[in-house]
Amino acid sequence: MSGSPLGFALLLDGLKAAGEDTRLRLLALIGEGELTVSELTEILGQSQPRISRHLKLLAEAGLVERFREASWVFYRRAVDTPGAALTDALLELMAPDDDILLRDRERLDAVRAARAAQAQDYFRAHAHEWDAIRRLHAPEAQVEAAIKAALSGQRIGSLLDLGTGTGRILELFADEMERGVGIDLSADMLAVARANLERAGVRNATVRQGDIYNLALPRDAFDVVIIHQVLHFLEDAPRAIKEAARVLRPGGRLLVVDFDPHDLEFLREQHAHRRLGFAPEIMESWLTQAGLSLQSHRLLAPQGDGKLTVSLWLARDPRVVMAEAQQTQEVA
Repeated sequence: MSGSPLGFALLLDGLKAAGEDTRLRLLALIGEGELTVSELTEILGQSQPRISRHLKLLAEAGLVERFREASWVFYRRAVDTPGAALTDALLELMAPDDDILLRDRERLDAVRAARAAQAQDYFRAHAHEWDAIRRLHAPEAQVEAAIKAALSGQRIGSLLDLGTGTGRILELFADEMERGVGIDLSADMLAVARANLERAGVRNATVRQGDIYNLALPRDAFDVVIIHQVLHFLEDAPRAIKEAARVLRPGGRLLVVDFDPHDLEFLREQHAHRRLGFAPEIMESWLTQAGLSLQSHRLLAPQGDGKLTVSLWLARDPRVVMAEAQQTQEVA
């Protein structure tokens, strides 16, 4: 269990908040990842006012955290509140094979599958115009220059591009890496990527179909992992970051490129965006939870009306750094 012990009053308030069947079920569901009120309403089959009231009590007790993103409100398990330790303890005590919790997770899986299908339908419809759509969102040449600058100065033996899309990242680093692998769930996007790489004469990169949450790749396999404009489509961005960290070698680097927070709701409706950008403190928290150390964060300001600000987060697996520091101390 993480966090400091709770005082009597805080512990009592937390137990009172969790001590009701719907609220305990809500806590279990939110422990699986960030969810909106409408999704929780759909899963539990209760009215939105009732679910909102229960969530309000859990948030007031510090067991969950609430945050607004444009017109959507998300809930996630508490991390930085005094009640986080109690949340962790309660989730650990819940039997994963309990019938009630199993049914709730089945409904959660169904909701997530529907969202994923919606996103895949979008990818399929727009596969051949993907780069053109991205250029509408941010100045692509500037973003690519910043990506290369962030990873310059160090040899890249193996590079993994998660959500490779058109394969542009692999093409961009073809001359600087020994080998590259691109992963994407969409067969249509992979067809475009293969055609683009072949046309560009890239011979040191391959693409394959795969699940960003469960990569069929060994631990400690890549020097660099890049997640470029992918996280805003995902149901569970922190889980994807943890999986990316798993395949990083000691001292390896993870570069996340995505949007700064914005309020362009049409991107949800027309372009299947799940999240409208990411706040720096949220991304740093996810990277830290994945065992990585944030090295830098850079913002690329928009150009012209209606453009989006792009954020680049560079993180490193600290294991080599820690080993080198220990060796230095031993020599001293």
